[in-house]
Amino acid sequence: MFVNYSRRDLTVLLSGLAAAGAAAQKSVLPSKMYAYEDLTVHTNGPNRSRPILQGETHSGCPIELHETELAPGERPHPPHHHAHEEMVLVREGTLKVTISGKSVNLGPGSVGFVASNEEHGWRNVGSSNAKYWVIALGGTNTVSAM
Repeated sequence: MFVNYSRRDLTVLLSGLAAAGAAAQKSVLPSKMYAYEDLTVHTNGPNRSRPILQGETHSGCPIELHETELAPGERPHPPHHHAHEEMVLVREGTLKVTISGKSVNLGPGSVGFVASNEEHGWRNVGSSNAKYWVIALGGTNTVSAM
């Protein structure tokens, strides 16, 4: 069976394929440096956050990174769970990190890893602001509060 395509049909088809390819390439994170002073600051009461990157690795794994500055006694949100994995890396201060009911105080240089669908949360238990990074792996669009 032979199908006739006009030049217009082929132009539309090739344009669509090119656009789809460009869209797929846009989601892959390029190599880039992120200067701290250039990061956008979002405030929420006494707390601040700085989105750093969000996209996909070359293998298609969604990744998101942000920094949060949390005031004493504050938590970023209620305990929750989601399908993606998450790491919290403490830069300054002390966070009480709770994962599946087990709590540990983490100080500078400490890391917490949260597996998929485990209930977790943290709170600044120190007397000064806590600064930490969160790295989300595998997507960030489904969060369920507990």
